[in-house]
Amino acid sequence: MLVTISGVPGSGKTTVARKLARELGVPHVYAGDLYRQEAKRRNLSLEAFNLECEKDHSIDRALDDQMAARAHQGNCILEGRLAGFLADKEGIEALKVWVTASDDVRAQRVAQRDGGDWKQKVQQNEARHASDGRRYREIYGFDIADTDVYDLILSSDDRTPEDLVEELTARAREKFGQSG
Repeated sequence: MLVTISGVPGSGKTTVARKLARELGVPHVYAGDLYRQEAKRRNLSLEAFNLECEKDHSIDRALDDQMAARAHQGNCILEGRLAGFLADKEGIEALKVWVTASDDVRAQRVAQRDGGDWKQKVQQNEARHASDGRRYREIYGFDIADTDVYDLILSSDDRTPEDLVEELTARAREKFGQSG
């Protein structure tokens, strides 16, 4: 079983992915952890690291190779902006999910998680999303706004993580069998 969870910053994808992994009894593999660890290793803020990644595509390729290798192993919840795209590109059977939310809701969630003014987070989210979009287009020719690769698109604006997990659990068991 492989379920990919992708989405925009602050959409709730990490909360959903963690809860889904617990519900299904499989590991949660998070691209954001790999990304943040590499930024920290380089002693860079996420914003500075994004700019570095825009100039040096080998960074993204190396991190994405780690995610693709894990996708081939299966039996996990693979979370990351490119997780669904990678599974599709690699021809790996997966339930590919995109989680979205409105700009204001996402900014408020990021501000609650990281601190700061949520109105500034709207701009930071937009800048991060734009940076990611440029890199993915340049590296892979993939338009992050194209959701055609996903099996399911869920909005988290008016639904709790538990509601989303309940739906995803049913869909995963339907696709992969009761035990996954």
